[in-house]
Order: sequence, then structure tokens, then C-alpha cells
Amino acid sequence: MFWTDCRFEPAPAWDGLRPLFAASRDAWRRGDQEAALAADEAIHAEGLILVPTTDGAPITDFLIRIEGNEARFRH
Repeated sequence: MFWTDCRFEPAPAWDGLRPLFAASRDAWRRGDQEAALAADEAIHAEGLILVPTTDGAPITDFLIRIEGNEARFRH
């Protein structure tokens, strides 16, 4: 699983998800693996779907990191 970097453009629902991504990022940065995994599981539980802007099927099983207008994901 390689990471794919891309541009992130938030939609209105982002405000409700932002704290989950911040918790994941902060936990990974401070080396708190337990908290980081819990935050990643909470993100996954939201049932997010990545929809390609070009041809391709939606992606439902992935890891994602978002900071500012940049996102990275792997599936």
C-alpha cells in the first residue's frame, strides 16, 4: 500500500470531521500509537468514500490523512 498525495477541497461536512483528523495527526506526531489508531478507527467508522475526479470506482477501504489543503491516502 503506497501513499497517494492529492489536493483536498473541504465541503460543508468537513467541519464535523476536522477534529477526528486533527486527533489522528496529533497522536501520530507525539508517538501515541493507541490514540492514533483509535482516531483512525473513528475516521473509518464515519463511512467515508473517496470518489475519483476521473474515471474509476469509488474507494471505500482506505487510510487517509488530511492537513490543510493536502491529503494522502492509501488503499
